[in-house]
Amino acid sequence: QVQLVESGGGLVQAGGSLRLSCAASGRTFSRYAMGWFRQAPGKEREFVAAINWRDESTYYADSVKGRFTISRDNAKNTVYLQMNSLKPEDTAVYYCAADKVVLMTPTWRYWGQGTQVTVAS
Repeated sequence: QVQLVESGGGLVQAGGSLRLSCAASGRTFSRYAMGWFRQAPGKEREFVAAINWRDESTYYADSVKGRFTISRDNAKNTVYLQMNSLKPEDTAVYYCAADKVVLMTPTWRYWGQGTQVTVAS
């Protein structure tokens, strides 16, 4: 079993930046792909970004490409999501996820509790 805990959410002005962190425990962190999803009220959970455990290749949704960066620090069992040039439409609860493979659908095995990101207009 893998436990995931997100942090770093909060309120930020449009155009600003925010960095989310996800601390993992319970398994060998480096053997899992890590991803970020988000869900706004009344909408389905959607893929944001992911990083592969094997070759550390990265994947991004078109809506965040060029603005968000996913990275991981295996020594600290932590994955990050650096969010720049934030827009009001980025407002959502952001969830950290872990699985053996990268999928761009919200069907991953392990999930964190989520952290709220609010971008003021």
